[in-house]
Order: sequence, then structure tokens, then C-alpha cells
Amino acid sequence: MLTAYGFVDKRLRPVPVESAEDLIRPDVVWIDSVEPNEHERALLREVFHLKLDDEEMEDIEDSARCFVDEAGIHLNSFFLHQHHDSGEVVTVSFLLNEGRLLSIRTEELAAFRLFRMRARMQVDFVRTAEDVLLSIYDVAVEYAADVLEGVYTDLDKVSRRVLDRNAEMTDSAMADTVADIAAQEDLNGKVRLDLMDTRRSLSFLLRCRVLQKNQEKDLREVLRDLESLNSHTAFLFDKINFLMDAVMGLINLQQNKIIKIFSIAAVVFLPPTVIASIYGMNFGDMPELRWHLGYPFALVLMVMSGIAPYWFFKRKGWL
Repeated sequence: MLTAYGFVDKRLRPVPVESAEDLIRPDVVWIDSVEPNEHERALLREVFHLKLDDEEMEDIEDSARCFVDEAGIHLNSFFLHQHHDSGEVVTVSFLLNEGRLLSIRTEELAAFRLFRMRARMQVDFVRTAEDVLLSIYDVAVEYAADVLEGVYTDLDKVSRRVLDRNAEMTDSAMADTVADIAAQEDLNGKVRLDLMDTRRSLSFLLRCRVLQKNQEKDLREVLRDLESLNSHTAFLFDKINFLMDAVMGLINLQQNKIIKIFSIAAVVFLPPTVIASIYGMNFGDMPELRWHLGYPFALVLMVMSGIAPYWFFKRKGWL
């Protein structure tokens, strides 16, 4: 899908695109492409002289992700995309070219939806292509902050579950708790990666010296927000490590309790076993010797003596 945007009544509005000439109209400041097909890729190659190399978009090397050539300023940045309790980073390729901004991505992102809503509703929210680019990054940082807030809220629930001494922590609850902590750690790591890459892209844009004074001021504000969020991700990592250590401690306590039960059982049954081993069957007056059902009864008793402890420990949740 290929969408061009221009200003109508000082608000950003989509404009129809039918040919390459529509992309270079004077009122077009932003061209957004989501999963472009071959026809749309051909239009973009014709207008912007792009190679549209997907492998280059995914390259993590700084020299490949941020550079300047005859087409303009290229920025390939990670953007956070959250699915329920998990998340991923999606590469978005930007090109700043002669007062127009081109963005290419593989899927719809929450940061872009939020930016379009604000630009459609607010008068003079953006005025130039550089404003559009900075505002998208600003909204992306806000979205990352919201995700971090959700991570903290989920970790707070896990913390109350782990530290609640009145509630019994069963094996299934421990497994769910470890899975929850691991999911939040992964999401926090994705946010940190997104923030790190955004800071790198904005720093490169600042070094290009294509922004006006007020735009540079806005960019530095975004960089300051990035620094504060990076510190918060470090705090969340510490909290995650603490909760994981606490859960592992509870698991060790539960295992020690089970080992203690088996040790006590072994000590209790050790004296009868010793006595039985010494005397064995060395008695002349034993009714079982003349009992025809003695052998089957012994077999059934052996099976039951093996099943009974397993059933007891299973019912107590120790197995």
C-alpha cells in the first residue's frame, strides 16, 4: 500500500496517487509505503532512484543503516511492535529527499497510527518533511514509554504473587511465574534495542545539519527522553533479575522440602528393614507357609506399597 500525504487546512491529509507525477507534487511532504508491491516499488525507484534492498534495510551496521547519497538522507531504524505480551522490532526505512519524506515498512505500526491521528486532528502539528520525521520518532519514543509502563505493571503483579506468603506457590504457579518473568525480560530487551537504535538515527540526523534551530531543539528533547527511558530499562532489568532469583529460591525451598520428606521416610523405615534383613524368614511357625493365597497376596501388597507413596506425594503436589 502506497499513500501520499499533503497539507489541507494546515492538517496532514492523504492525497490520491495514480502515477509517479503524483509523488512529486509540491504539496506532497510524506509518502508512506507498507509492504509495497512490484508496481509501487517501480514507482518509488522511478521517483527516488532507490534500490529497495531488503537485506540492506535489515543490516545492523551503522554505515549501512544511516548514510547520505545522491538520493538524500537514509535512516533505517527499529520500531517497536507489540503483540499482546510479546514484542518485536520492525525495520522502517526513511529517506529525506528535497523536502519530502519517504517511509517504507513491512507492516502497520502503532507509532504511525498515533502520528497520523495527531497530524489529522491538530492544526500545524507538522509543517515540513523534517517535522514529520521528528514527530514520528517522538511518537515512537512515547509508545516505548507506554510499553515500559506495561512491563512495570506486569512485573508488579508478579512481585505480589512471589512475595505473598499467605498464598501457596504450587509447581504450576512457579512455572507460570517463570514464564511471565521471561516474557517481560524479552519485551524489555526489545524496548532497549529500539531506544538504542532510535538514538543512533537521531544522532546521525543531527550531524547531517539539515534541521532548523527549533527542529534541533525538539530533537534534543527526544534524545533526553531516550536517556531517561534507557535508565528505566536498566531498573526493570534489575527488578526482573531480583524476581527471577526469588522464584528460583522458592523452587529450591520446595525441592529441599521434598528431599527432606524422602529422607525422613528413609530413616523411619530403615530399622524395620534392618531387622527384616537379619531375621528374614528364619522362623518355624509361620502361617503364611501353609497359606495357598500367601504368594498372590504378597505380590498385591508389593504393588500397593509402591503405588501408595506415589499417590500420596502426587496428591500433596510434591511430584
